[in-house]
Amino acid sequence: MPHVDTPQAVCRFGISRCDVTPPVGIYHRMWGAATHDRSTGIHRSLTATAFVLEPSDGDTSQRQVFVAVDHCLLWSEEMQQVRDAILADSDLSPEQMIVVFSHTHAAGLMGLERTDLPGGDLIPPYLTELGEKLAQVVREAVTNTQPANLTYGTGRCDLAGHRDTYDPDSDQWVCGFNPDGPVDDAVLVARVTDEEGSVIATLVNYACHPTTLAWDNTLISPDYIGAMREVIENATGQPSVFLQGAAGDVGPRDGFVGDLATVDSNGRQLGYAALAALEALPEAGTRFEYLGPVISGATIGAWGHRPLTPAEQQPLTVFQVEHFDVPLPYPENRLTAAELKVERETLIADEQTAREAGDLDKAADLRALVERNTRAIVRVVALPEGDAFPFPVTLLKTGTAIWVVVEGEPYQALQRTLRESFPDIPIFVLELANGSRCSYLPPAEIYGKGIYQESIAVLAAGCLELLTESISSRIAPWAN
Repeated sequence: MPHVDTPQAVCRFGISRCDVTPPVGIYHRMWGAATHDRSTGIHRSLTATAFVLEPSDGDTSQRQVFVAVDHCLLWSEEMQQVRDAILADSDLSPEQMIVVFSHTHAAGLMGLERTDLPGGDLIPPYLTELGEKLAQVVREAVTNTQPANLTYGTGRCDLAGHRDTYDPDSDQWVCGFNPDGPVDDAVLVARVTDEEGSVIATLVNYACHPTTLAWDNTLISPDYIGAMREVIENATGQPSVFLQGAAGDVGPRDGFVGDLATVDSNGRQLGYAALAALEALPEAGTRFEYLGPVISGATIGAWGHRPLTPAEQQPLTVFQVEHFDVPLPYPENRLTAAELKVERETLIADEQTAREAGDLDKAADLRALVERNTRAIVRVVALPEGDAFPFPVTLLKTGTAIWVVVEGEPYQALQRTLRESFPDIPIFVLELANGSRCSYLPPAEIYGKGIYQESIAVLAAGCLELLTESISSRIAPWAN
């Protein structure tokens, strides 16, 4: 009979959440253009949510634990410290535990290189506490693991816009809304239900930089993700987990503001879009099928939902995990940490000169460049030796859906290409897995234009294409 199958999975799932809001007054300056250093208050609390996925037969050797944290990212040293704390308190292997970030730019930058700055003294104890809290929430999620069904759906949301824009007046590329640029507006959702059919969690995968709040904001905030969660959780009564997609060139249409009304409006927009997709999902374990003609005023072709047979449910129990590295070359002319440090000293001196001369606008610009340079040094120091970066990828197949989990910040082309190549499979794409040593991965054609993401990229042109091809070749056998 004609029918429509909804992507689903039968597995085991556990979830737990905790509050990870830093103390008010901690170092907060995420934006080069910001004039403040310390946070002055809290817009919405930051959270960390751990969830467990494992096969329905309880094979813990394939268990994957995700920890979704409301932070922008953690540098390599800080990331390792937090991961070590989690792993020391569990029986997980390093590959089984993945920390991902909502990527909010309003949480503060928790870098140990900032301890001498105002509020920086609060960073080390906060990171220690963060590791302890994440270890506890992982333990609880593992304890809470139970049989579950994941039902997948796709919606649309135009919160996000392309953010590589050419400014003809200043003859440069800027990072801001480009109404003519392409954007992946897909909202992928998963409703998680227990054996009785009750919702125990929802998962939302969407690509959009949380940069609604920018340099004028002094409050700790999860950005639009906070209001998104509130909308969904008020409707479902259960935790909703935001999973950031490949958002290297994607940000809010209405962003870079200090206005709290705008950030909450953005979040509600995504929340309602996700709720619409969730509401459209059928009951787990069913198929939408043509039932035949019904004679009425017209002859109606009736459809209905019927339970899947055991044979039809068997593909939903598939659970496969693959971890692999893709060697991505460094550029031939990459700067060393020593060269960047010399450049930093020059920028600091120039900033001081401008400040003493009373040119405060120039001093502010130079202060922002010092910040950009400081981040570049941290990235370069953390890169592995050799001619190529061993880019880590995790592929996870749950039932008839596939998860692609990557480090760094790839452009949206990664998920657009994968989803176009496998249109019948929902593909969750998660970025910033365990940090961002490799920074941005832009497509080859934008190199040399002076776009910000390309200017700070530490991998050579063509790496995004190499990564996409490698992932696609690994997914292909799973798609049959």
